[in-house]
Amino acid sequence: MNPNDVQKSSCKWETRKRLFLDSTINASQRVQYTFSTSSESPMAPWTKERPANTGTSFHFGVWLRLHGVDLITMALMGALGLGIYMAPPAPSRSFPVYFQNGEVVYPQFAYPMRKEIVPIVAAALIAFFVPFFFFCLFQARRRSINDLLTTTMGLLKGLITAAVFQVWVKWLIGGLRPHFLAVCQPNIDPSSAPSGNGFASIMYTREICTGDKSEIDDSLESMPSGHSTAAWAGLFYLALYFNAQLKVMSAHNPAYWKMILFFCPILGATLISGALTIDEFHNWYDVVAGAIIGTSCALVAFRSTFASIFDFRYNHLLIPRTTSLFHRQPYFPEGTSHTAQYPFFTYQPMQGIGSADLPFTREGGWGWGQEAFVGAPGDATVLGNGAGSGGLGGSLGRAEAGMNGDNGYGH
Repeated sequence: MNPNDVQKSSCKWETRKRLFLDSTINASQRVQYTFSTSSESPMAPWTKERPANTGTSFHFGVWLRLHGVDLITMALMGALGLGIYMAPPAPSRSFPVYFQNGEVVYPQFAYPMRKEIVPIVAAALIAFFVPFFFFCLFQARRRSINDLLTTTMGLLKGLITAAVFQVWVKWLIGGLRPHFLAVCQPNIDPSSAPSGNGFASIMYTREICTGDKSEIDDSLESMPSGHSTAAWAGLFYLALYFNAQLKVMSAHNPAYWKMILFFCPILGATLISGALTIDEFHNWYDVVAGAIIGTSCALVAFRSTFASIFDFRYNHLLIPRTTSLFHRQPYFPEGTSHTAQYPFFTYQPMQGIGSADLPFTREGGWGWGQEAFVGAPGDATVLGNGAGSGGLGGSLGRAEAGMNGDNGYGH
């Protein structure tokens, strides 16, 4: 290797170190880096101490006031969804039973009624408590009550929105379950001439059913699947959380177990959804419709909670909230600016790097080193201190960005 290149590299690392130590982070909140500028390697190793929990103090009363409108809205949405769920089907659906020769028109609706493999209550509990368990587990490193509560709020927003969405469709549109005819028990003779309405008089309404009324109501509300909707809303949100915290798709080659963990919630949602076609509680298109609704709600809920969905530099950072109907005066945590000129909503650094500003994965700054990624300057907005031009790596990233125009992961 050219000695001049080695010398330039050593000088470059010294410059980065100096710029970092002169950064805007308060002395008490600096993350200390130790650089080794050995001439044997231009990519000199460096070490970093574990970040201290320099996040702002948490005030539960303030958090309630900031998120109070959301909590009330969620309660109202939940009550609305429950009311619609308990209501009988709105439309009067027509359906055929027999052809004129006595054959069943739609044998796909003639399956026997079986016990659900995964009850709807179990699907809902899995969709919430499995993600919540990992939110709590990851607090071993993130160490932020605000992070835990706000992340859980995002999950609940996705679940409740998806649930209300699907019960509206069930109530107003619906569809026949695969066991509809077994539940309906139509009171017509296949050997007699059709006595219904429509062309050839083969269409009937639920008036011909002699089965249990509640089971008939339920069998008319097949589309979309509530199991599938809940599973995908909750577990896909968890998959996005894993990707953000473990940096499964980022600027470095992660450990394989992280990829496996990312796909575990997706596998769980797929199995819960697929089981509905085995116990014949839903048609395949009911399951697909529920998956689309649940996934869409999970995506929007995650993005409304975190700074990005797939941008690995920012998708672990919570979006700040400073005002609400119950907290009109802008709230700035301790250690941040309280001047009138400070914007109510900002993507600029507000405080030093704290545990809640770093993702769960070691490469984000917890371990002995972190990866770097070169990106276009100013191609994304940011939230945490150091995430501006530098992202996860904090001020070191900003120093590098100022010198080389680098932005990205370590960033």
